[in-house]
Amino acid sequence: MVTVNSEDMIRKIKYLTVIMLGMVVFEAAAQNSQVLYYMNLPQNHMLNPALRPSNSVYIGLPVISGINVNLNNNFFNFSDVFIKGVVPDSVVTIFHPDYDPAKFMSKIKDVNSFEPDALVQLFGLGFAVKKDLYITLDINERVNANVALPGDLLRLGFEGNEQFAGSRIDLSSLRAEARYYREIALGFSKNFTTDLRIGARAKVLFGIASASIDNRDLGITVNDDYNHTFNADLDAHFSAPLQFYLSGQNTIDSVGIDEARFEETRNIIDYLLETGNMGLGFDIGAEYKISSKLKVSAAVTDLGYIKWNKDITNLRAESEFVFSGIDLLEVYNGTMTFDSLGTVLLDSLKNSFYLTDTDEPFKTTLPFGVTLGGNYALSRSFSLGLLSYTRFVGSQIREALTLSANVNIRNVFSTTLAYTAMNHRYDNLGFGLAFKPGCFQFYLLADRIPVTWNKIISEGTTIPLPTSWNTVHIRLGMNLVFGNRVEKKVDKPMIMLQE
Repeated sequence: MVTVNSEDMIRKIKYLTVIMLGMVVFEAAAQNSQVLYYMNLPQNHMLNPALRPSNSVYIGLPVISGINVNLNNNFFNFSDVFIKGVVPDSVVTIFHPDYDPAKFMSKIKDVNSFEPDALVQLFGLGFAVKKDLYITLDINERVNANVALPGDLLRLGFEGNEQFAGSRIDLSSLRAEARYYREIALGFSKNFTTDLRIGARAKVLFGIASASIDNRDLGITVNDDYNHTFNADLDAHFSAPLQFYLSGQNTIDSVGIDEARFEETRNIIDYLLETGNMGLGFDIGAEYKISSKLKVSAAVTDLGYIKWNKDITNLRAESEFVFSGIDLLEVYNGTMTFDSLGTVLLDSLKNSFYLTDTDEPFKTTLPFGVTLGGNYALSRSFSLGLLSYTRFVGSQIREALTLSANVNIRNVFSTTLAYTAMNHRYDNLGFGLAFKPGCFQFYLLADRIPVTWNKIISEGTTIPLPTSWNTVHIRLGMNLVFGNRVEKKVDKPMIMLQE
Protein backbone atom coordinates (compact mmCIF):
# COMPACT_ATOMS: atom_id res chain seq x y z
CA MET A 1 0.00 0.00 0.00
CA VAL A 2 1.27 3.44 -0.93
CA THR A 3 0.13 6.54 0.95
CA VAL A 4 0.08 10.12 -0.24
CA ASN A 5 0.92 12.78 2.33
CA SER A 6 -0.33 16.34 2.28
CA GLU A 7 2.86 17.90 0.85
CA ASP A 8 2.99 15.42 -2.02
CA MET A 9 -0.69 15.95 -2.67
CA ILE A 10 -0.31 19.74 -2.74
CA ARG A 11 2.56 19.47 -5.21
CA LYS A 12 0.55 17.16 -7.43
CA ILE A 13 -2.51 19.40 -7.22
CA LYS A 14 -0.43 22.37 -8.34
CA TYR A 15 0.93 20.70 -11.44
CA LEU A 16 -2.26 18.84 -12.22
CA THR A 17 -4.12 22.15 -12.13
CA VAL A 18 -1.80 23.71 -14.70
CA ILE A 19 -2.00 20.58 -16.87
CA MET A 20 -5.77 20.45 -16.54
CA LEU A 21 -6.20 24.08 -17.54
CA GLY A 22 -4.03 23.42 -20.55
CA MET A 23 -6.04 20.34 -21.47
CA VAL A 24 -9.59 21.52 -21.01
CA VAL A 25 -9.21 24.09 -23.74
CA PHE A 26 -9.71 21.15 -26.08
CA GLU A 27 -12.94 19.21 -26.35
CA ALA A 28 -13.45 15.61 -25.33
CA ALA A 29 -16.47 13.94 -24.19
CA ALA A 30 -18.42 11.59 -25.97
CA GLN A 31 -19.06 14.47 -28.22
CA ASN A 32 -20.26 13.45 -31.63
CA SER A 33 -17.95 13.71 -34.65
CA GLN A 34 -19.69 15.92 -37.17
CA VAL A 35 -17.09 14.97 -39.79
CA LEU A 36 -17.39 11.20 -39.30
CA TYR A 37 -21.16 11.08 -39.76
CA TYR A 38 -21.15 11.47 -43.56
CA MET A 39 -17.76 9.86 -44.21
CA ASN A 40 -17.62 6.47 -45.89
CA LEU A 41 -16.26 4.75 -42.77
CA PRO A 42 -17.61 1.73 -40.85
CA GLN A 43 -17.23 3.62 -37.55
CA ASN A 44 -20.13 5.95 -38.38
CA HIS A 45 -22.55 3.28 -37.17
CA MET A 46 -21.45 4.25 -33.64
CA LEU A 47 -23.09 7.64 -34.24
CA ASN A 48 -26.22 6.18 -35.81
CA PRO A 49 -26.66 2.38 -35.85
CA ALA A 50 -28.89 2.64 -38.93
CA LEU A 51 -25.97 3.81 -41.12
CA ARG A 52 -24.74 0.87 -43.20
CA PRO A 53 -21.09 0.72 -44.34
CA SER A 54 -20.42 0.37 -48.05
CA ASN A 55 -18.28 -2.72 -47.46
CA SER A 56 -19.70 -6.20 -46.99
CA VAL A 57 -17.20 -6.97 -44.21
CA TYR A 58 -15.05 -4.78 -42.02
CA ILE A 59 -12.60 -5.71 -39.27
CA GLY A 60 -11.25 -3.27 -36.73
CA LEU A 61 -8.00 -4.40 -35.10
CA PRO A 62 -7.05 -3.49 -31.50
CA VAL A 63 -6.08 0.17 -31.01
CA ILE A 64 -5.02 0.86 -34.63
CA SER A 65 -8.62 0.85 -35.89
CA GLY A 66 -9.85 3.65 -33.70
CA ILE A 67 -8.46 6.22 -31.29
CA ASN A 68 -10.93 8.96 -30.46
CA VAL A 69 -10.06 11.91 -28.21
CA ASN A 70 -12.33 14.81 -27.20
CA LEU A 71 -11.75 17.54 -24.64
CA ASN A 72 -14.22 20.30 -23.99
CA ASN A 73 -14.84 23.40 -21.92
CA ASN A 74 -17.43 26.11 -22.39
CA PHE A 75 -15.83 29.19 -20.91
CA PHE A 76 -12.27 29.94 -22.06
CA ASN A 77 -9.85 29.33 -24.91
CA PHE A 78 -6.28 28.19 -25.34
CA SER A 79 -5.13 31.76 -25.84
CA ASP A 80 -6.65 32.73 -22.48
CA VAL A 81 -4.29 30.36 -20.62
CA PHE A 82 -1.02 31.13 -22.42
CA ILE A 83 -0.42 34.79 -23.29
CA LYS A 84 2.48 37.00 -24.29
CA GLY A 85 4.39 38.22 -21.24
CA VAL A 86 5.63 41.72 -20.36
CA VAL A 87 9.24 40.64 -20.84
CA PRO A 88 10.07 40.36 -24.56
CA ASP A 89 9.98 36.83 -26.00
CA SER A 90 8.16 35.44 -22.96
CA VAL A 91 4.96 33.48 -22.47
CA VAL A 92 3.06 33.46 -19.17
CA THR A 93 0.32 31.18 -17.88
CA ILE A 94 -2.81 31.92 -15.93
CA PHE A 95 -0.97 31.58 -12.59
CA HIS A 96 1.83 34.05 -13.41
CA PRO A 97 1.90 37.41 -11.51
CA ASP A 98 1.96 39.27 -14.85
CA TYR A 99 -1.30 37.64 -15.92
CA ASP A 100 -4.35 39.90 -15.67
CA PRO A 101 -7.10 37.95 -13.81
CA ALA A 102 -9.76 40.22 -15.36
CA LYS A 103 -9.02 38.69 -18.76
CA PHE A 104 -9.90 35.26 -17.43
CA MET A 105 -12.89 36.44 -15.38
CA SER A 106 -14.52 38.02 -18.43
CA LYS A 107 -15.02 34.46 -19.75
CA ILE A 108 -16.74 33.10 -16.65
CA LYS A 109 -20.34 31.89 -16.96
CA ASP A 110 -22.91 30.97 -14.32
CA VAL A 111 -22.02 27.30 -14.78
CA ASN A 112 -18.60 26.46 -16.24
CA SER A 113 -17.98 22.96 -17.44
CA PHE A 114 -15.32 20.79 -18.96
CA GLU A 115 -15.86 17.28 -20.23
CA PRO A 116 -12.92 15.09 -21.28
CA ASP A 117 -13.57 11.83 -23.13
CA ALA A 118 -11.49 9.16 -24.85
CA LEU A 119 -12.39 6.00 -26.73
CA VAL A 120 -10.06 3.25 -27.96
CA GLN A 121 -11.56 0.57 -30.17
CA LEU A 122 -10.24 -2.82 -29.03
CA PHE A 123 -12.08 -4.73 -31.74
CA GLY A 124 -14.64 -4.07 -34.44
CA LEU A 125 -16.48 -6.38 -36.80
CA GLY A 126 -19.25 -5.80 -39.32
CA PHE A 127 -20.69 -8.09 -41.96
CA ALA A 128 -23.67 -8.23 -44.29
CA VAL A 129 -26.25 -11.01 -44.07
CA LYS A 130 -28.00 -11.43 -47.41
CA LYS A 131 -29.00 -8.08 -48.89
CA ASP A 132 -30.52 -5.87 -46.19
CA LEU A 133 -29.26 -7.03 -42.81
CA TYR A 134 -25.93 -5.81 -41.41
CA ILE A 135 -24.50 -7.04 -38.07
CA THR A 136 -21.86 -5.22 -36.00
CA LEU A 137 -19.79 -6.10 -32.94
CA ASP A 138 -17.67 -3.52 -31.13
CA ILE A 139 -15.47 -3.68 -28.04
CA ASN A 140 -14.40 -0.25 -26.85
CA GLU A 141 -12.41 1.11 -23.93
CA ARG A 142 -13.89 4.41 -22.75
CA VAL A 143 -13.01 7.13 -20.26
CA ASN A 144 -15.19 10.18 -19.73
CA ALA A 145 -15.79 12.82 -17.11
CA ASN A 146 -17.81 15.96 -16.60
CA VAL A 147 -17.18 18.73 -14.10
CA ALA A 148 -19.35 21.82 -13.57
CA LEU A 149 -18.00 24.74 -11.56
CA PRO A 150 -20.32 27.54 -10.40
CA GLY A 151 -19.22 30.92 -11.70
CA ASP A 152 -19.32 32.50 -8.23
CA LEU A 153 -16.81 29.93 -6.97
CA LEU A 154 -14.30 31.04 -9.61
CA ARG A 155 -15.09 34.71 -8.97
CA LEU A 156 -14.48 34.17 -5.26
CA GLY A 157 -11.11 32.59 -5.98
CA PHE A 158 -9.84 35.06 -8.57
CA GLU A 159 -11.43 38.35 -7.48
CA GLY A 160 -11.54 37.97 -3.72
CA ASN A 161 -14.41 37.98 -1.27
CA GLU A 162 -15.18 41.69 -0.85
CA GLN A 163 -18.01 41.66 -3.39
CA PHE A 164 -19.69 38.78 -1.51
CA ALA A 165 -19.42 40.20 2.04
CA GLY A 166 -22.54 39.47 4.07
CA SER A 167 -24.04 37.11 1.50
CA ARG A 168 -24.24 33.38 0.81
CA ILE A 169 -22.85 31.91 -2.40
CA ASP A 170 -24.95 29.06 -3.73
CA LEU A 171 -22.76 26.24 -5.06
CA SER A 172 -25.50 23.66 -5.55
CA SER A 173 -24.68 23.52 -9.29
CA LEU A 174 -21.23 22.06 -8.53
CA ARG A 175 -20.96 18.68 -10.25
CA ALA A 176 -18.15 16.19 -10.75
CA GLU A 177 -18.23 12.73 -12.24
CA ALA A 178 -15.65 10.48 -13.91
CA ARG A 179 -15.77 6.89 -15.09
CA TYR A 180 -13.60 4.34 -16.85
CA TYR A 181 -15.45 1.45 -18.42
CA ARG A 182 -15.52 -1.07 -21.23
CA GLU A 183 -18.42 -1.61 -23.60
CA ILE A 184 -19.29 -4.62 -25.72
CA ALA A 185 -21.95 -3.67 -28.27
CA LEU A 186 -23.88 -5.93 -30.62
CA GLY A 187 -25.87 -4.14 -33.30
CA PHE A 188 -27.88 -4.56 -36.45
CA SER A 189 -29.39 -2.44 -39.21
CA LYS A 190 -32.00 -3.50 -41.73
CA ASN A 191 -34.26 -2.10 -44.43
CA PHE A 192 -37.82 -2.49 -43.18
CA THR A 193 -39.19 -0.84 -46.31
CA THR A 194 -37.57 0.24 -49.55
CA ASP A 195 -36.92 3.69 -48.08
CA LEU A 196 -36.70 3.13 -44.31
CA ARG A 197 -33.69 1.60 -42.57
CA ILE A 198 -33.62 1.09 -38.78
CA GLY A 199 -30.68 0.12 -36.60
CA ALA A 200 -30.01 -0.58 -32.93
CA ARG A 201 -27.08 -1.49 -30.70
CA ALA A 202 -27.35 -3.22 -27.33
CA LYS A 203 -24.40 -2.73 -24.99
CA VAL A 204 -23.10 -4.53 -21.95
CA LEU A 205 -20.96 -2.17 -19.85
CA PHE A 206 -18.17 -3.26 -17.51
CA GLY A 207 -17.11 -0.55 -15.05
CA ILE A 208 -13.43 -0.33 -14.10
CA ALA A 209 -13.32 2.77 -11.87
CA SER A 210 -15.60 5.68 -11.01
CA ALA A 211 -15.90 8.78 -8.86
CA SER A 212 -18.97 10.98 -8.48
CA ILE A 213 -20.42 13.68 -6.22
CA ASP A 214 -24.04 13.77 -5.08
CA ASN A 215 -24.49 17.46 -4.26
CA ARG A 216 -27.69 18.07 -2.29
CA ASP A 217 -26.66 21.45 -0.91
CA LEU A 218 -23.41 23.41 -0.91
CA GLY A 219 -22.76 27.02 -0.07
CA ILE A 220 -20.25 29.52 1.28
CA THR A 221 -21.28 32.46 3.45
CA VAL A 222 -18.84 35.38 3.40
CA ASN A 223 -18.98 36.85 6.89
CA ASP A 224 -18.51 40.54 7.67
CA ASP A 225 -14.98 39.77 8.96
CA TYR A 226 -14.30 38.12 5.56
CA ASN A 227 -13.98 34.66 7.04
CA HIS A 228 -16.00 32.06 5.18
CA THR A 229 -18.58 29.70 6.63
CA PHE A 230 -18.72 26.54 4.58
CA ASN A 231 -22.03 24.60 4.58
CA ALA A 232 -22.10 21.20 2.91
CA ASP A 233 -24.55 18.38 2.46
CA LEU A 234 -23.11 16.08 -0.16
CA ASP A 235 -21.74 12.60 -0.74
CA ALA A 236 -18.72 11.48 -2.72
CA HIS A 237 -18.74 7.94 -4.11
CA PHE A 238 -15.73 5.99 -5.34
CA SER A 239 -15.34 2.63 -7.00
CA ALA A 240 -11.57 2.16 -7.10
CA PRO A 241 -8.79 0.44 -5.10
CA LEU A 242 -8.36 3.35 -2.67
CA GLN A 243 -7.63 3.33 1.03
CA PHE A 244 -8.62 6.34 3.14
CA TYR A 245 -6.68 6.85 6.36
CA LEU A 246 -8.51 8.73 9.09
CA SER A 247 -7.57 11.22 11.77
CA GLY A 248 -8.75 11.01 15.36
CA GLN A 249 -11.93 12.95 14.42
CA ASN A 250 -12.83 10.37 11.75
CA THR A 251 -11.94 12.85 9.02
CA ILE A 252 -9.56 12.07 6.17
CA ASP A 253 -5.84 12.24 6.93
CA SER A 254 -4.38 10.68 3.78
CA VAL A 255 -5.26 8.48 0.82
CA GLY A 256 -3.59 5.23 -0.20
CA ILE A 257 -3.56 3.39 -3.51
CA ASP A 258 -3.32 -0.38 -3.62
CA GLU A 259 -0.75 -0.69 -6.40
CA ALA A 260 -0.77 -4.48 -6.18
CA ARG A 261 -4.21 -4.45 -7.74
CA PHE A 262 -2.76 -3.00 -10.95
CA GLU A 263 0.07 -5.52 -11.04
CA GLU A 264 -2.13 -8.59 -10.97
CA THR A 265 -1.65 -10.85 -13.98
CA ARG A 266 -4.94 -11.87 -15.56
CA ASN A 267 -5.90 -13.53 -18.81
CA ILE A 268 -7.64 -11.65 -21.59
CA ILE A 269 -11.08 -13.07 -20.73
CA ASP A 270 -10.86 -11.85 -17.13
CA TYR A 271 -9.72 -8.47 -18.43
CA LEU A 272 -12.56 -8.08 -20.89
CA LEU A 273 -15.24 -9.44 -18.56
CA GLU A 274 -14.60 -7.54 -15.35
CA THR A 275 -18.06 -8.18 -13.94
CA GLY A 276 -17.83 -6.45 -10.57
CA ASN A 277 -19.49 -3.28 -11.92
CA MET A 278 -21.96 -3.91 -14.70
CA GLY A 279 -24.45 -1.88 -16.66
CA LEU A 280 -26.45 -1.72 -19.85
CA GLY A 281 -26.59 0.70 -22.75
CA PHE A 282 -28.59 1.19 -25.93
CA ASP A 283 -28.42 3.09 -29.24
CA ILE A 284 -31.23 3.38 -31.77
CA GLY A 285 -31.37 5.13 -35.12
CA ALA A 286 -33.18 5.40 -38.43
CA GLU A 287 -32.48 6.59 -41.95
CA TYR A 288 -35.23 7.49 -44.42
CA LYS A 289 -34.84 8.08 -48.16
CA ILE A 290 -37.24 10.86 -49.18
CA SER A 291 -36.07 10.76 -52.79
CA SER A 292 -33.17 9.42 -54.83
CA LYS A 293 -31.19 12.49 -53.78
CA LEU A 294 -32.40 13.34 -50.26
CA LYS A 295 -31.98 11.29 -47.09
CA VAL A 296 -32.81 12.20 -43.50
CA SER A 297 -31.70 10.40 -40.35
CA ALA A 298 -32.06 10.47 -36.57
CA ALA A 299 -30.46 8.65 -33.63
CA VAL A 300 -30.32 8.49 -29.86
CA THR A 301 -27.02 7.15 -28.56
CA ASP A 302 -25.39 6.25 -25.24
CA LEU A 303 -28.57 5.68 -23.26
CA GLY A 304 -27.34 3.63 -20.33
CA TYR A 305 -26.10 3.23 -16.77
CA ILE A 306 -23.50 1.38 -14.69
CA LYS A 307 -24.14 -0.06 -11.22
CA TRP A 308 -20.95 0.20 -9.16
CA ASN A 309 -20.60 -2.60 -6.58
CA LYS A 310 -16.86 -3.23 -6.28
CA ASP A 311 -14.20 -1.39 -4.21
CA ILE A 312 -16.81 1.02 -2.87
CA THR A 313 -15.93 3.98 -0.66
CA ASN A 314 -18.58 6.47 0.47
CA LEU A 315 -17.59 9.86 1.88
CA ARG A 316 -20.04 12.32 3.38
CA ALA A 317 -19.81 16.04 4.03
CA GLU A 318 -22.63 17.20 6.27
CA SER A 319 -21.15 19.95 8.34
CA GLU A 320 -20.46 23.63 8.87
CA PHE A 321 -17.02 25.08 9.52
CA VAL A 322 -15.20 28.39 9.18
CA PHE A 323 -12.01 28.96 7.21
CA SER A 324 -10.07 32.01 6.11
CA GLY A 325 -11.04 31.75 2.47
CA ILE A 326 -9.72 31.14 -0.99
CA ASP A 327 -8.12 34.13 -2.68
CA LEU A 328 -5.88 33.58 -5.70
CA LEU A 329 -5.19 37.31 -5.72
CA GLU A 330 -2.81 36.67 -2.81
CA VAL A 331 -0.88 34.36 -5.12
CA TYR A 332 -0.73 37.00 -7.84
CA ASN A 333 0.48 39.77 -5.52
CA GLY A 334 3.01 37.50 -3.83
CA THR A 335 1.62 37.52 -0.26
CA MET A 336 0.89 33.78 -0.43
CA THR A 337 2.40 30.94 -2.42
CA PHE A 338 0.31 28.57 -4.45
CA ASP A 339 1.44 25.73 -2.17
CA SER A 340 0.26 27.62 0.93
CA LEU A 341 -3.09 28.37 -0.62
CA GLY A 342 -3.42 24.72 -1.61
CA THR A 343 -2.61 23.60 1.91
CA VAL A 344 -5.37 25.80 3.36
CA LEU A 345 -7.88 24.57 0.82
CA LEU A 346 -6.91 20.90 1.15
CA ASP A 347 -7.01 21.00 4.95
CA SER A 348 -10.46 22.59 4.82
CA LEU A 349 -11.76 19.92 2.45
CA LYS A 350 -10.19 17.09 4.44
CA ASN A 351 -11.79 18.34 7.63
CA SER A 352 -15.21 18.56 6.00
CA PHE A 353 -15.46 14.94 4.79
CA TYR A 354 -15.80 11.88 6.93
CA LEU A 355 -15.82 8.23 5.98
CA THR A 356 -19.12 6.36 6.24
CA ASP A 357 -19.29 2.68 7.14
CA THR A 358 -22.00 1.78 4.64
CA ASP A 359 -20.02 1.04 1.44
CA GLU A 360 -23.26 1.41 -0.45
CA PRO A 361 -23.26 0.64 -4.20
CA PHE A 362 -24.18 3.54 -6.45
CA LYS A 363 -25.34 4.05 -10.02
CA THR A 364 -24.18 6.51 -12.67
CA THR A 365 -25.93 7.28 -15.96
CA LEU A 366 -24.12 7.99 -19.20
CA PRO A 367 -24.34 11.34 -20.99
CA PHE A 368 -26.49 10.68 -24.05
CA GLY A 369 -26.88 12.36 -27.42
CA VAL A 370 -29.61 13.05 -29.98
CA THR A 371 -28.63 13.37 -33.65
CA LEU A 372 -30.71 14.74 -36.54
CA GLY A 373 -29.27 14.81 -40.05
CA GLY A 374 -30.03 15.45 -43.68
CA ASN A 375 -27.97 14.62 -46.76
CA TYR A 376 -28.60 15.89 -50.31
CA ALA A 377 -26.73 14.28 -53.23
CA LEU A 378 -25.82 16.80 -55.95
CA SER A 379 -24.15 14.05 -57.96
CA ARG A 380 -23.15 10.42 -57.58
CA SER A 381 -19.99 11.33 -55.65
CA PHE A 382 -20.75 14.76 -54.11
CA SER A 383 -23.31 15.65 -51.43
CA LEU A 384 -24.14 18.32 -48.87
CA GLY A 385 -24.97 17.42 -45.29
CA LEU A 386 -26.66 19.20 -42.39
CA LEU A 387 -26.24 17.71 -38.93
CA SER A 388 -27.55 18.65 -35.49
CA TYR A 389 -26.13 16.97 -32.38
CA THR A 390 -27.48 17.62 -28.89
CA ARG A 391 -25.74 16.12 -25.88
CA PHE A 392 -27.31 15.91 -22.42
CA VAL A 393 -24.89 15.96 -19.49
CA GLY A 394 -26.81 16.01 -16.23
CA SER A 395 -28.95 19.13 -16.36
CA GLN A 396 -26.78 20.78 -19.02
CA ILE A 397 -27.33 20.65 -22.77
CA ARG A 398 -24.70 20.94 -25.51
CA GLU A 399 -25.72 21.74 -29.07
CA ALA A 400 -23.68 21.58 -32.27
CA LEU A 401 -24.84 22.38 -35.80
CA THR A 402 -22.73 21.38 -38.81
CA LEU A 403 -22.87 22.01 -42.55
CA SER A 404 -20.63 19.72 -44.59
CA ALA A 405 -19.54 19.06 -48.16
CA ASN A 406 -18.84 15.37 -48.77
CA VAL A 407 -17.00 13.56 -51.55
CA ASN A 408 -17.04 9.78 -52.03
CA ILE A 409 -15.40 8.34 -55.14
CA ARG A 410 -16.37 4.68 -55.62
CA ASN A 411 -15.89 4.06 -51.88
CA VAL A 412 -12.13 4.16 -52.43
CA PHE A 413 -11.54 7.84 -51.62
CA SER A 414 -13.69 9.85 -49.22
CA THR A 415 -13.29 13.35 -47.83
CA THR A 416 -15.40 15.88 -45.93
CA LEU A 417 -15.06 19.60 -45.24
CA ALA A 418 -17.34 20.82 -42.45
CA TYR A 419 -18.27 24.04 -40.66
CA THR A 420 -19.56 23.70 -37.09
CA ALA A 421 -21.22 26.19 -34.76
CA MET A 422 -20.99 24.97 -31.17
CA ASN A 423 -19.79 25.69 -27.66
CA HIS A 424 -20.24 29.47 -28.08
CA ARG A 425 -17.89 29.41 -31.08
CA TYR A 426 -18.80 30.05 -34.71
CA ASP A 427 -15.43 29.64 -36.37
CA ASN A 428 -14.78 25.90 -36.27
CA LEU A 429 -13.82 23.89 -39.33
CA GLY A 430 -13.65 20.12 -39.69
CA PHE A 431 -11.85 17.93 -42.17
CA GLY A 432 -11.81 14.21 -42.87
CA LEU A 433 -9.84 12.05 -45.26
CA ALA A 434 -10.10 8.31 -45.95
CA PHE A 435 -8.56 6.21 -48.70
CA LYS A 436 -8.55 2.49 -49.41
CA PRO A 437 -5.57 0.84 -51.12
CA GLY A 438 -6.71 -2.74 -51.48
CA CYS A 439 -8.32 -4.08 -48.31
CA PHE A 440 -6.72 -1.45 -46.06
CA GLN A 441 -8.72 1.67 -45.24
CA PHE A 442 -6.81 4.52 -43.57
CA TYR A 443 -8.54 7.56 -42.14
CA LEU A 444 -7.89 10.76 -40.23
CA LEU A 445 -10.60 13.12 -38.96
CA ALA A 446 -10.45 16.43 -37.10
CA ASP A 447 -13.42 18.49 -35.93
CA ARG A 448 -13.42 22.07 -34.66
CA ILE A 449 -10.18 23.20 -36.30
CA PRO A 450 -9.61 26.87 -35.29
CA VAL A 451 -9.79 29.38 -38.10
CA THR A 452 -7.89 32.39 -36.67
CA TRP A 453 -4.45 32.24 -35.05
CA ASN A 454 -2.16 34.50 -33.03
CA LYS A 455 1.64 34.39 -32.86
CA ILE A 456 3.73 34.59 -29.71
CA ILE A 457 7.52 34.84 -29.93
CA SER A 458 9.31 33.09 -27.06
CA GLU A 459 13.11 32.98 -26.92
CA GLY A 460 13.33 33.60 -30.63
CA THR A 461 10.81 30.90 -31.50
CA THR A 462 7.45 31.76 -33.01
CA ILE A 463 4.61 29.86 -31.31
CA PRO A 464 1.25 29.84 -33.13
CA LEU A 465 -1.74 29.91 -30.77
CA PRO A 466 -5.41 29.74 -31.77
CA THR A 467 -7.26 32.97 -31.17
CA SER A 468 -10.41 31.20 -30.02
CA TRP A 469 -10.03 27.48 -29.36
CA ASN A 470 -11.98 25.60 -26.72
CA THR A 471 -12.96 22.53 -28.72
CA VAL A 472 -11.21 19.92 -30.80
CA HIS A 473 -11.92 16.35 -31.79
CA ILE A 474 -9.43 13.93 -33.35
CA ARG A 475 -9.99 10.41 -34.64
CA LEU A 476 -7.61 8.25 -36.65
CA GLY A 477 -7.12 4.60 -37.48
CA MET A 478 -7.10 1.80 -40.03
CA ASN A 479 -9.73 -0.77 -40.98
CA LEU A 480 -9.64 -3.99 -42.94
CA VAL A 481 -12.54 -3.89 -45.43
CA PHE A 482 -13.76 -6.41 -47.98
CA GLY A 483 -16.49 -6.25 -50.62
CA ASN A 484 -17.38 -2.88 -52.08
CA ARG A 485 -20.99 -1.88 -52.75
CA VAL A 486 -20.92 0.79 -55.47
CA GLU A 487 -24.10 2.54 -56.60
CA LYS A 488 -24.32 2.73 -60.37
CA LYS A 489 -26.94 4.59 -62.33
CA VAL A 490 -28.75 2.90 -65.17
CA ASP A 491 -31.85 3.83 -67.10
CA LYS A 492 -33.92 1.66 -64.78
CA PRO A 493 -34.12 1.87 -60.98
CA MET A 494 -30.83 1.93 -59.12
CA ILE A 495 -29.14 -1.41 -58.45
CA MET A 496 -26.18 -2.32 -56.24
CA LEU A 497 -23.15 -4.00 -57.80
CA GLN A 498 -20.34 -5.77 -55.98
CA GLU A 499 -16.77 -4.93 -56.99
